[in-house]
Formats: sequence, C-alpha cells, structure tokens
Amino acid sequence: MKSRWKKRTSALRTERTPRVPADERARQRRLQSLKLSRSRVEDQLSKAVRPAHRQMLMKALQAIEEEADELSKSPEPRKETN
Repeated sequence: MKSRWKKRTSALRTERTPRVPADERARQRRLQSLKLSRSRVEDQLSKAVRPAHRQMLMKALQAIEEEADELSKSPEPRKETN
C-alpha cells in the first residue's frame, strides 16, 4: 500500500504540463536575455550624455529589438506529449 505522500507526489507528476521542446526552451531563454539586455541598454541610454555614446547605445537597442522581433515571429514548435 502506497503512503499518502507517495500517492500525492505520483499524482502531481501526472498532472504536469507537457514537456517543452529544447529548441523552444532555448528560444524563451534568448528572449528573456534580450529583454534583460534591453533594460540595461535603456538604463545606460538614460544616463549617457555624449552623442557618440548615445548613438552607439541606440544602435545596440535597435539590434536587440530586431532580434527579439525575429524570435517572437518564429512559429512556436508543437508541444511534445508524454
């Protein structure tokens, strides 16, 4: 006879969401990384005073946004089932 704890953990395992494919997890991690990078660049941009530095930060921000847009547009792969 299973203990109450084992029954509970066994039930929780079967209720998990479907596994997310590795390439989708990588895409999500990259989007999160780009979001963090954008935040840092925006913070630096708010403090930058030299025109050349501001221009460089604007280009960096544009590149981050373009990559994030591309990743967001790519179709999400179908979820794996157990």
